[in-house]
Amino acid sequence: MYERLLDKNDPPSADFVEKHLGAESCGVLLELETFLNGSYDLSREMKFPFGSGYGWGYKYSHKSSHLCYVFFESGAFTVTLQLGDGCVSKVEKTLPGLSRKAQELWQNRYPCGTQGGWVHYRVTDADDLNDIFELIKIKKSINR
Repeated sequence: MYERLLDKNDPPSADFVEKHLGAESCGVLLELETFLNGSYDLSREMKFPFGSGYGWGYKYSHKSSHLCYVFFESGAFTVTLQLGDGCVSKVEKTLPGLSRKAQELWQNRYPCGTQGGWVHYRVTDADDLNDIFELIKIKKSINR
């Protein structure tokens, strides 16, 4: 259902990404990028960063600081965030104001460090963006 672009030897064009995501998800990704561009000194790179199950996506950074990855899927995209040990107390304070989905993803995060971890948040509509915005702000304070 949420098919990713898994051929490491075939980097997708921007047009192909747009078609693969679909109009609705492409619009939601544009909202995410608008937030990131308005909040950070943003750079975006096309990457195939991890194992073959993640596929192609964008890596978003603020200067030399990594913010998140967005992995392209058919009809959606997944935002992958690393929230290290230094972020844990802020995440725990913010969680009650986030969706049940965000709370469950944090509880089931892939461990990183002693208490931190990787969160893989599938964004299926614009309502998911509030959670993503808050988690990114925890990772890196807004620069502007």
